Amino acid sequence: MTAGTGAATKPAERDLIITRVFDAPRELVWKAWTEPAHFMRWWGPKGFTTPFCKIDFRVGGEYLNCMRSTEGQDFWSKGVFREIVPPERFVMTDSFADSEGNVVPASHYGMSGDWPLEMLITVTFEDHGGKTKLTLTHTGLPAGKNRDMAGAGWNESFDKLARELDRSKETSL
Repeated sequence: MTAGTGAATKPAERDLIITRVFDAPRELVWKAWTEPAHFMRWWGPKGFTTPFCKIDFRVGGEYLNCMRSTEGQDFWSKGVFREIVPPERFVMTDSFADSEGNVVPASHYGMSGDWPLEMLITVTFEDHGGKTKLTLTHTGLPAGKNRDMAGAGWNESFDKLARELDRSKETSL
């Protein structure tokens, strides 16, 4: 149930789906997601940095990363890789965490709303005429304002990813 409305939230309202085409080969976009040194260059909304990222990229492996806001607030997240099909798709859980990797509620970061302790992220990579069509599905987000904010954050991250890929194409990441 959605708090305060008395109406059930439809599953589709809890899913965020974003599709972007990046002007880079699929292998390069895959690398930007799966290798910590590259991921740290683009992860987080505009103005955010990623001072820490650990990725154990295998089924059952975990990731832990930290986004730092322009005000210096750290937001940690962690998850477990459930499925990996290189270089086509991966599926991972997504949770807010503390710096030790312990799952915490979103309220730990002052966020309100009906955030679950665990969500699911599926990222697919398709060849698209020398470019890469990426589709992200983030399942379990709270409907409404929180999902809209998450969508804005993902899109700002993808803008940074596009710039990083442009810089990296010539150096092959």
